[in-house]
Amino acid sequence: MMNGSEELIVRKIREGTVIDHIPGGQALNVLKILGVSGEEDHTIAIMINAESRKLGKKDIVKIEGRELAPSEVDRIAIIAPKATINTIKNYRVTKKMKVKLPGEIRGLLRCTNPNCISNKPREPVIPSFTVASRTPTLLVCKYCGTYISHDEVVAQYTLAS
Repeated sequence: MMNGSEELIVRKIREGTVIDHIPGGQALNVLKILGVSGEEDHTIAIMINAESRKLGKKDIVKIEGRELAPSEVDRIAIIAPKATINTIKNYRVTKKMKVKLPGEIRGLLRCTNPNCISNKPREPVIPSFTVASRTPTLLVCKYCGTYISHDEVVAQYTLAS
């Protein structure tokens, strides 16, 4: 732990969202998933690889002036299943929740198997995955059995941005 003269101070935000307990090195991916490019009119603070007793290393993202939609929280859960989302109003935490990776993920990702029925344009099938492992994230396609790793999930979101 750092003493007072060595601490990095990041100011509180008046209104917005703080995403904490992101696995170390994933903060920039979280911003990409949220579509944050830095060109928006929000103040954004990012801490990468901060010491954490629970995670070893963790990242923290503060976005002033933005509250997350439930679909954004679901996407964060896929790459940061231990993250917490704090909603800030008037400099105080008004809502705190842990993201929850559901047992099934529908419509948020595409199967990496090009021959999967969920990738056929004429098939009315929503891509669906079962969570095979939460840490590290490993998903299995409901239709073809293809496994999708954490890195493949991140690539889908970050390449699409």
